[in-house]
Amino acid sequence: MSERHRLRSLLTLVQLNGIIPIRTQPLYLLNLLASPLSFLFFITVISHGSLLAYGVTGGMVLTMLSVGTGLQSDLTHYRHDLKFQDVVVASPVEAPVYVAGMAFSELVYSLPGIGVFVVILAADGLASAEACVVLAGVMLLVWGFATALAFTLATYFEDVRETFMFSPLISLGLTVLPPVYYPLSALPGWAQVIARFSPTTYAASLAQGATGLQPLSTGQALLDWTVLVTFTAALFLIAAVKARWKEP
Repeated sequence: MSERHRLRSLLTLVQLNGIIPIRTQPLYLLNLLASPLSFLFFITVISHGSLLAYGVTGGMVLTMLSVGTGLQSDLTHYRHDLKFQDVVVASPVEAPVYVAGMAFSELVYSLPGIGVFVVILAADGLASAEACVVLAGVMLLVWGFATALAFTLATYFEDVRETFMFSPLISLGLTVLPPVYYPLSALPGWAQVIARFSPTTYAASLAQGATGLQPLSTGQALLDWTVLVTFTAALFLIAAVKARWKEP
């Protein structure tokens, strides 16, 4: 395939799985925001607004993770129910183009939701230019590793209903239990050790540092970026080696 055809294929997938669903079923956006905004609501009410920014940064991480892991449902549906992946395999479209197109469609799908959180941060005076750059990098990495994980899992699922079991568990293990909606220091020492095994701990640390909630030293920020980038790269490597593009 030429680069022009690769780009055209990618944009077609973005339109098919991202733009068209938003235009035809706007309630999908509300569904995407339901969980993050629910957490934000309760955190704001209980803390009388003092922890609003924690709720916003946590909501951004949860949104990007949900968008990435939600890809497994779409990929499984297209592969088994519609046999769409078989068509793609038989076409000139390569696996990386297909996966990238589907992943970007989910990213486009998430932008209105992320925009809501950015507006809230801006209203709270926490959305400086530097903070936005850091947040953008963090959110892209969360979306990246979640997408790689979702793609790998989707190639092994035999029914779309299997994804309904794994998505909540992934969200629970990566955004509810780790310190995403609260600072790491709020946990006891032994729990902090366990939390450091979750990549979202480092994503939340960078987001909280960028918005001034938890000041980070240069060394800690470098460690957070290193862990997050390494984890993302590792999941992409696993996806490249272990994901099943063609049916066995």
